[in-house]
Amino acid sequence: MSIERETQETTATGKPQGHNRRRIVQGLGLAALPLPWSAFANNDYPSKPIEIIVPASAGGGTDALARVFAEVAKKHLPQPFIVNNKPGASGVIGMSDVLNGRSDGYKVCMVIAEVTTLPNLGLAKFDYTNFQPVARLNADPAAITVRADAPWNTLEEFLEAAKAKAGEMKIGNAGSGSVYHLSAIGLEEKTGIKFNHVPYSGAAPAVVALLGGHIDALDVSPAEVGPHVLGGKLKMLGIMADQRIPAFGNVPTFKERKIDLALGTWRGLAVHKATPPAVVEVLRQVARKTADDPALRQGLDKLNLGFAYMDAPEFAQAMQRDHEYFGKLIRTTGIKI
Repeated sequence: MSIERETQETTATGKPQGHNRRRIVQGLGLAALPLPWSAFANNDYPSKPIEIIVPASAGGGTDALARVFAEVAKKHLPQPFIVNNKPGASGVIGMSDVLNGRSDGYKVCMVIAEVTTLPNLGLAKFDYTNFQPVARLNADPAAITVRADAPWNTLEEFLEAAKAKAGEMKIGNAGSGSVYHLSAIGLEEKTGIKFNHVPYSGAAPAVVALLGGHIDALDVSPAEVGPHVLGGKLKMLGIMADQRIPAFGNVPTFKERKIDLALGTWRGLAVHKATPPAVVEVLRQVARKTADDPALRQGLDKLNLGFAYMDAPEFAQAMQRDHEYFGKLIRTTGIKI
Protein backbone atom coordinates (compact mmCIF):
# COMPACT_ATOMS: atom_id res chain seq x y z
CA MET A 1 0.00 0.00 0.00
CA SER A 2 1.85 3.08 -1.20
CA ILE A 3 1.21 6.47 0.28
CA GLU A 4 0.03 8.76 -2.51
CA ARG A 5 2.56 11.19 -3.95
CA GLU A 6 0.10 14.03 -3.28
CA THR A 7 0.59 13.43 0.43
CA GLN A 8 4.32 13.94 0.33
CA GLU A 9 4.01 16.99 -1.90
CA THR A 10 1.53 18.82 0.32
CA THR A 11 3.02 18.15 3.76
CA ALA A 12 4.63 21.23 5.24
CA THR A 13 6.88 21.99 8.20
CA GLY A 14 5.23 22.30 11.60
CA LYS A 15 5.95 21.59 15.23
CA PRO A 16 2.94 21.07 17.48
CA GLN A 17 1.74 17.85 19.06
CA GLY A 18 -0.44 16.99 22.08
CA HIS A 19 -1.64 20.14 23.83
CA ASN A 20 0.24 22.20 21.29
CA ARG A 21 -1.94 20.71 18.55
CA ARG A 22 -5.00 21.94 20.43
CA ARG A 23 -3.56 25.44 20.58
CA ILE A 24 -3.30 25.46 16.82
CA VAL A 25 -6.88 24.28 16.42
CA GLN A 26 -8.13 26.86 18.90
CA GLY A 27 -5.97 29.54 17.34
CA LEU A 28 -7.12 29.18 13.75
CA GLY A 29 -9.34 32.21 14.37
CA LEU A 30 -12.09 31.11 12.01
CA ALA A 31 -14.93 33.60 11.76
CA ALA A 32 -18.48 32.34 11.42
CA LEU A 33 -19.84 33.02 7.95
CA PRO A 34 -23.43 32.99 6.73
CA LEU A 35 -24.54 29.40 6.31
CA PRO A 36 -26.12 28.07 3.11
CA TRP A 37 -29.39 27.25 4.85
CA SER A 38 -31.03 26.40 1.54
CA ALA A 39 -28.79 23.35 1.33
CA PHE A 40 -30.50 21.94 4.42
CA ALA A 41 -34.02 23.25 3.78
CA ASN A 42 -35.43 19.92 2.64
CA ASN A 43 -33.86 17.92 5.43
CA ASP A 44 -34.17 18.19 9.21
CA TYR A 45 -30.59 16.95 9.54
CA PRO A 46 -28.70 18.19 11.40
CA SER A 47 -30.94 19.59 14.13
CA LYS A 48 -28.36 19.11 16.90
CA PRO A 49 -24.56 18.82 17.29
CA ILE A 50 -22.86 15.89 15.54
CA GLU A 51 -20.39 13.76 17.46
CA ILE A 52 -17.09 12.76 15.84
CA ILE A 53 -15.81 9.61 17.54
CA VAL A 54 -12.02 9.47 17.48
CA PRO A 55 -10.83 5.86 18.07
CA ALA A 56 -7.46 7.04 19.37
CA SER A 57 -5.92 8.94 22.27
CA ALA A 58 -6.00 12.72 22.57
CA GLY A 59 -2.85 14.40 21.29
CA GLY A 60 -2.12 12.09 18.36
CA GLY A 61 -2.57 12.67 14.65
CA THR A 62 -6.11 11.27 14.45
CA ASP A 63 -7.26 13.48 17.30
CA ALA A 64 -5.59 16.56 15.79
CA LEU A 65 -7.17 15.93 12.39
CA ALA A 66 -10.63 15.59 13.92
CA ARG A 67 -10.28 18.84 15.85
CA VAL A 68 -9.02 20.84 12.88
CA PHE A 69 -11.82 19.45 10.72
CA ALA A 70 -14.47 20.21 13.36
CA GLU A 71 -13.23 23.78 13.71
CA VAL A 72 -13.13 24.54 9.99
CA ALA A 73 -16.48 22.77 9.34
CA LYS A 74 -18.27 25.31 11.57
CA LYS A 75 -18.51 27.56 8.52
CA HIS A 76 -20.19 24.90 6.42
CA LEU A 77 -22.85 23.34 8.68
CA PRO A 78 -25.59 24.84 10.89
CA GLN A 79 -24.63 22.54 13.77
CA PRO A 80 -21.16 21.97 15.27
CA PHE A 81 -19.10 18.80 15.34
CA ILE A 82 -18.13 17.68 18.85
CA VAL A 83 -14.97 15.55 19.13
CA ASN A 84 -15.08 12.61 21.53
CA ASN A 85 -12.02 10.39 22.06
CA LYS A 86 -12.66 6.68 22.61
CA PRO A 87 -9.26 4.96 22.32
CA GLY A 88 -8.39 1.33 22.91
CA ALA A 89 -7.82 -1.99 21.16
CA SER A 90 -6.11 -0.32 18.19
CA GLY A 91 -9.30 1.55 17.35
CA VAL A 92 -11.84 -1.24 17.84
CA ILE A 93 -13.51 0.44 20.82
CA GLY A 94 -14.14 3.73 19.07
CA MET A 95 -15.19 2.27 15.73
CA SER A 96 -17.46 -0.25 17.46
CA ASP A 97 -19.10 2.60 19.37
CA VAL A 98 -20.21 4.15 16.07
CA LEU A 99 -21.43 0.86 14.65
CA ASN A 100 -23.33 0.01 17.85
CA GLY A 101 -25.03 3.40 17.92
CA ARG A 102 -28.04 4.73 16.03
CA SER A 103 -27.62 5.09 12.28
CA ASP A 104 -29.01 8.63 12.19
CA GLY A 105 -25.82 10.50 11.29
CA TYR A 106 -25.31 12.11 14.68
CA LYS A 107 -22.35 9.87 15.44
CA VAL A 108 -19.61 10.05 12.81
CA CYS A 109 -16.42 7.99 12.98
CA MET A 110 -12.96 9.33 12.25
CA VAL A 111 -12.27 6.00 10.63
CA ILE A 112 -8.65 4.89 10.49
CA ALA A 113 -6.64 2.50 8.33
CA GLU A 114 -6.92 -0.16 11.06
CA VAL A 115 -10.43 -0.88 9.79
CA THR A 116 -8.61 -2.80 7.04
CA THR A 117 -6.08 -4.57 9.27
CA LEU A 118 -7.90 -5.64 12.43
CA PRO A 119 -10.60 -7.75 10.71
CA ASN A 120 -7.89 -9.63 8.81
CA LEU A 121 -6.25 -10.43 12.15
CA GLY A 122 -9.50 -11.60 13.72
CA LEU A 123 -9.37 -8.70 16.20
CA ALA A 124 -12.58 -7.01 15.07
CA LYS A 125 -16.06 -8.38 14.40
CA PHE A 126 -16.61 -5.71 11.76
CA ASP A 127 -14.79 -4.61 8.62
CA TYR A 128 -14.86 -1.66 6.25
CA THR A 129 -18.12 -2.86 4.66
CA ASN A 130 -20.00 -2.10 7.89
CA PHE A 131 -19.30 1.60 7.32
CA GLN A 132 -20.61 4.03 4.76
CA PRO A 133 -17.63 6.19 3.79
CA VAL A 134 -18.07 9.96 3.70
CA ALA A 135 -14.61 11.22 2.72
CA ARG A 136 -10.94 10.53 3.25
CA LEU A 137 -9.03 13.53 4.56
CA ASN A 138 -5.46 12.47 5.28
CA ALA A 139 -2.69 9.98 4.48
CA ASP A 140 0.82 9.71 5.96
CA PRO A 141 3.77 7.31 5.66
CA ALA A 142 5.15 5.31 8.57
CA ALA A 143 8.55 6.30 9.95
CA ILE A 144 11.16 4.74 12.22
CA THR A 145 12.23 7.14 14.97
CA VAL A 146 14.65 6.81 17.91
CA ARG A 147 15.81 9.03 20.76
CA ALA A 148 18.31 11.75 19.92
CA ASP A 149 20.87 10.14 22.22
CA ALA A 150 20.48 6.69 20.65
CA PRO A 151 23.74 5.24 19.27
CA TRP A 152 22.29 4.82 15.75
CA ASN A 153 22.36 7.73 13.33
CA THR A 154 21.26 5.90 10.20
CA LEU A 155 18.65 3.31 9.33
CA GLU A 156 21.42 0.87 8.46
CA GLU A 157 23.04 1.23 11.89
CA PHE A 158 19.70 0.69 13.61
CA LEU A 159 18.89 -2.42 11.59
CA GLU A 160 22.37 -3.85 12.15
CA ALA A 161 21.95 -3.42 15.89
CA ALA A 162 18.48 -4.99 15.78
CA LYS A 163 19.87 -7.95 13.86
CA ALA A 164 22.58 -8.45 16.47
CA LYS A 165 20.03 -8.43 19.31
CA ALA A 166 17.91 -11.15 17.67
CA GLY A 167 14.37 -10.06 18.59
CA GLU A 168 15.27 -7.99 21.64
CA MET A 169 15.04 -4.52 20.10
CA LYS A 170 11.85 -2.93 21.43
CA ILE A 171 9.90 -1.08 18.75
CA GLY A 172 6.70 0.64 19.83
CA ASN A 173 3.53 1.10 17.79
CA ALA A 174 0.03 2.53 18.11
CA GLY A 175 -1.53 -0.82 19.04
CA SER A 176 -1.53 -4.51 18.16
CA GLY A 177 -2.77 -4.90 14.61
CA SER A 178 -2.37 -1.21 13.84
CA VAL A 179 -0.91 -0.10 10.52
CA TYR A 180 2.24 0.91 12.37
CA HIS A 181 2.52 -2.57 13.89
CA LEU A 182 2.07 -4.17 10.48
CA SER A 183 4.51 -1.80 8.79
CA ALA A 184 7.16 -2.90 11.32
CA ILE A 185 6.29 -6.50 10.50
CA GLY A 186 6.62 -5.60 6.83
CA LEU A 187 10.12 -4.37 7.67
CA GLU A 188 10.85 -7.72 9.31
CA GLU A 189 9.68 -9.50 6.16
CA LYS A 190 11.91 -7.37 3.93
CA THR A 191 15.05 -7.61 6.08
CA GLY A 192 14.75 -10.90 7.95
CA ILE A 193 15.25 -8.99 11.23
CA LYS A 194 12.97 -9.68 14.20
CA PHE A 195 11.79 -7.02 16.66
CA ASN A 196 10.13 -7.04 20.06
CA HIS A 197 6.86 -5.26 19.21
CA VAL A 198 5.42 -3.13 22.05
CA PRO A 199 1.83 -1.90 21.53
CA TYR A 200 0.30 1.26 23.03
CA SER A 201 -3.23 2.68 23.00
CA GLY A 202 -2.34 5.16 20.28
CA ALA A 203 0.59 7.06 18.83
CA ALA A 204 0.66 9.74 21.53
CA PRO A 205 1.40 7.38 24.46
CA ALA A 206 3.89 5.49 22.28
CA VAL A 207 5.80 8.73 21.69
CA VAL A 208 5.84 9.39 25.44
CA ALA A 209 7.26 5.90 25.99
CA LEU A 210 10.08 6.55 23.53
CA LEU A 211 10.90 9.90 25.12
CA GLY A 212 11.02 8.15 28.49
CA GLY A 213 13.42 5.48 27.24
CA HIS A 214 10.96 2.60 27.74
CA ILE A 215 11.41 1.42 24.15
CA ASP A 216 14.29 1.57 21.66
CA ALA A 217 12.43 2.85 18.62
CA LEU A 218 9.01 3.82 17.36
CA ASP A 219 6.99 3.13 14.22
CA VAL A 220 4.43 5.94 13.75
CA SER A 221 3.96 8.78 11.27
CA PRO A 222 6.30 11.77 10.94
CA ALA A 223 3.50 14.06 12.14
CA GLU A 224 3.33 12.35 15.50
CA VAL A 225 7.03 12.61 16.25
CA GLY A 226 7.70 15.79 14.29
CA PRO A 227 7.67 18.30 17.17
CA HIS A 228 10.20 16.26 19.14
CA VAL A 229 12.39 15.67 16.08
CA LEU A 230 12.46 19.37 15.33
CA GLY A 231 13.02 20.06 19.03
CA GLY A 232 16.10 17.82 19.11
CA LYS A 233 14.73 15.13 21.44
CA LEU A 234 14.18 12.48 18.76
CA LYS A 235 15.70 11.62 15.39
CA MET A 236 13.92 10.08 12.43
CA LEU A 237 15.93 7.45 10.61
CA GLY A 238 13.73 6.68 7.63
CA ILE A 239 10.23 6.95 6.16
CA MET A 240 8.26 4.25 4.38
CA ALA A 241 7.35 6.33 1.33
CA ASP A 242 8.11 6.57 -2.37
CA GLN A 243 9.59 10.04 -1.96
CA ARG A 244 10.98 12.20 0.82
CA ILE A 245 8.53 14.58 2.47
CA PRO A 246 9.26 18.33 2.48
CA ALA A 247 8.86 18.78 6.24
CA PHE A 248 11.72 16.33 6.86
CA GLY A 249 13.68 16.56 3.64
CA ASN A 250 16.87 15.24 5.22
CA VAL A 251 15.23 11.94 6.20
CA PRO A 252 15.73 9.22 3.55
CA THR A 253 13.07 6.86 2.33
CA PHE A 254 13.42 3.13 2.91
CA LYS A 255 13.61 2.68 -0.86
CA GLU A 256 16.70 4.88 -0.93
CA ARG A 257 18.20 2.42 1.53
CA LYS A 258 17.35 -0.49 -0.81
CA ILE A 259 14.33 -1.63 1.24
CA ASP A 260 11.26 -1.75 -1.01
CA LEU A 261 8.68 -0.68 1.56
CA ALA A 262 6.08 2.11 1.30
CA LEU A 263 3.41 1.80 3.96
CA GLY A 264 1.42 4.22 6.05
CA THR A 265 -1.89 5.24 7.46
CA TRP A 266 -4.92 7.26 6.41
CA ARG A 267 -7.88 8.82 8.17
CA GLY A 268 -11.35 9.87 7.06
CA LEU A 269 -15.00 10.18 7.97
CA ALA A 270 -17.53 7.35 7.87
CA VAL A 271 -20.92 6.50 9.35
CA HIS A 272 -22.95 3.36 9.99
CA LYS A 273 -23.82 1.73 6.67
CA ALA A 274 -27.55 1.99 7.46
CA THR A 275 -27.39 5.79 7.65
CA PRO A 276 -30.02 7.36 5.34
CA PRO A 277 -28.59 8.43 1.96
CA ALA A 278 -29.88 12.00 2.39
CA VAL A 279 -27.93 12.32 5.65
CA VAL A 280 -24.79 10.86 4.08
CA GLU A 281 -25.09 13.35 1.24
CA VAL A 282 -25.20 16.28 3.68
CA LEU A 283 -22.05 14.99 5.36
CA ARG A 284 -20.33 14.50 1.99
CA GLN A 285 -21.12 18.08 0.99
CA VAL A 286 -19.81 19.42 4.29
CA ALA A 287 -16.66 17.29 4.03
CA ARG A 288 -16.05 18.48 0.47
CA LYS A 289 -16.53 22.15 1.35
CA THR A 290 -14.32 21.80 4.42
CA ALA A 291 -11.62 20.04 2.39
CA ASP A 292 -11.73 22.87 -0.15
CA ASP A 293 -11.39 25.48 2.60
CA PRO A 294 -7.79 26.82 2.75
CA ALA A 295 -8.05 26.85 6.55
CA LEU A 296 -8.10 23.04 6.64
CA ARG A 297 -4.94 22.75 4.56
CA GLN A 298 -3.25 25.39 6.68
CA GLY A 299 -4.16 23.54 9.86
CA LEU A 300 -2.90 20.20 8.52
CA ASP A 301 0.31 21.79 7.26
CA LYS A 302 1.04 23.18 10.73
CA LEU A 303 0.51 19.72 12.16
CA ASN A 304 2.63 17.94 9.51
CA LEU A 305 -0.45 15.94 8.49
CA GLY A 306 -0.66 15.10 4.79
CA PHE A 307 -3.80 16.27 3.01
CA ALA A 308 -5.25 13.48 0.83
CA TYR A 309 -8.96 14.04 0.13
CA MET A 310 -11.11 11.38 -1.50
CA ASP A 311 -14.86 11.48 -2.00
CA ALA A 312 -16.96 8.54 -0.82
CA PRO A 313 -16.85 6.28 -3.92
CA GLU A 314 -13.06 6.52 -4.30
CA PHE A 315 -12.61 6.18 -0.54
CA ALA A 316 -14.63 2.95 -0.57
CA GLN A 317 -12.43 1.53 -3.34
CA ALA A 318 -9.26 2.50 -1.46
CA MET A 319 -10.49 0.75 1.68
CA GLN A 320 -11.21 -2.39 -0.31
CA ARG A 321 -7.71 -2.35 -1.83
CA ASP A 322 -6.07 -1.93 1.58
CA HIS A 323 -8.22 -4.68 3.11
CA GLU A 324 -7.04 -7.06 0.40
CA TYR A 325 -3.39 -5.94 0.70
CA PHE A 326 -3.18 -6.38 4.46
CA GLY A 327 -5.05 -9.66 4.26
CA LYS A 328 -2.38 -10.96 1.89
CA LEU A 329 0.45 -9.62 4.10
CA ILE A 330 -1.03 -11.25 7.19
CA ARG A 331 -1.51 -14.59 5.45
CA THR A 332 1.99 -14.49 3.94
CA THR A 333 3.76 -13.71 7.21
CA GLY A 334 1.50 -15.83 9.41
CA ILE A 335 0.96 -13.03 11.93
CA LYS A 336 -0.88 -14.13 15.08
CA ILE A 337 -1.97 -11.73 17.82
